Amino acid sequence: MNEIIQWDTNLFLKLNQMGVEFWDPFWLIMSATKVWIPLYVLLVILLVRSYKGHAIWITILIVFLNVFFTDFGSVWLFKEQIMRLRPCHVEELMGQIRLVKGSCGGRFGFVSSHASNTVGMAVLVGLLLRKRISFVIYALLIWAAVVGYSRIYLGVHYPLDVIFGSLYGAMCGAMCYFLFHTIIRRFELD
Repeated sequence: MNEIIQWDTNLFLKLNQMGVEFWDPFWLIMSATKVWIPLYVLLVILLVRSYKGHAIWITILIVFLNVFFTDFGSVWLFKEQIMRLRPCHVEELMGQIRLVKGSCGGRFGFVSSHASNTVGMAVLVGLLLRKRISFVIYALLIWAAVVGYSRIYLGVHYPLDVIFGSLYGAMCGAMCYFLFHTIIRRFELD
């Protein structure tokens, strides 16, 4: 386990130190949650236009469930249980990392909530819209990868925080998609 943690730390330092001041504003924007509100609104509009009747409300409910699972699950199932410090809270790394935004966030970082939220949304919405817009899942997964990388660039997450947050988000998105189809089938049977 120590070897994995050391590998993760070394990779974090390498990726984080590659950053240059010119790109800092771009990566700060990529990591900002509020900047993505228009994307979320667009996705909701596309979902509402893609489904009819009860399916619209079920879709919206499932999207909110997915957000709940990815956001609160990443904190309560992982961060508060595993309690791995963010790299910006590790004293031995203080002189070595580029902490771009000046603040670090909460004490614990495993898993990245940004990664779990964006990948969970990408998987769920991508699957829900795949018949209407076939490329949407790929575009959303690229968006999620950019957001995930931004967390390393800014100095607030290790690569494994982002990788496992992404895996957790993908699992939540897939489970919510399965739940959506289970509910839809149930309504069709009634």
